[in-house]
Amino acid sequence: MTEKSEVTSQEVSIQRMGRNGYLHRVIPIVDKSGKIVQRVVKPLMVEFRVRDVLQVVVGASILAIPAAYTEEAWNLGRDLPIRNILGIACVSIVFIATFVYFNFYKSYLGRYLGQYLTRVVSTYLIAAIVVAALLTLVGQCPWGVDNVLAIKRIIVVAFPASMSATVTDALK
Repeated sequence: MTEKSEVTSQEVSIQRMGRNGYLHRVIPIVDKSGKIVQRVVKPLMVEFRVRDVLQVVVGASILAIPAAYTEEAWNLGRDLPIRNILGIACVSIVFIATFVYFNFYKSYLGRYLGQYLTRVVSTYLIAAIVVAALLTLVGQCPWGVDNVLAIKRIIVVAFPASMSATVTDALK
């Protein structure tokens, strides 16, 4: 007869492990008598490191490349009023913040609020920089001639780019 094991939440700890010192959640599995029979180690992805930045750059490129090459995106950037463009930027940041919260920080926001804000803002800004570089390379960011148009186009294309960057960052 085998005994069922269960997780005790009172003994869950957070520890740095490995040569890179990444944070992990250590969850003890106990038997009915309370004796620890096993520990489950899960990465706790609440720190925004260089590896994460690189994942965001690659993730932003996934959707920035096809979106930056479409005339529809260029026209949207040209034709939409500033309030709509700002709305797109806000929606992007809200989507990033929601996804990051539920995937990384749901149980740890109080302890890692600074890292949470860093991850959300950095993800959007990195995606926007990737988009700006691509649009500049294809001649669709008229820097020095019409900076407002350049920024509007960046924000339009940064929406899908930031979404793919956020999802890619969640893959470990």
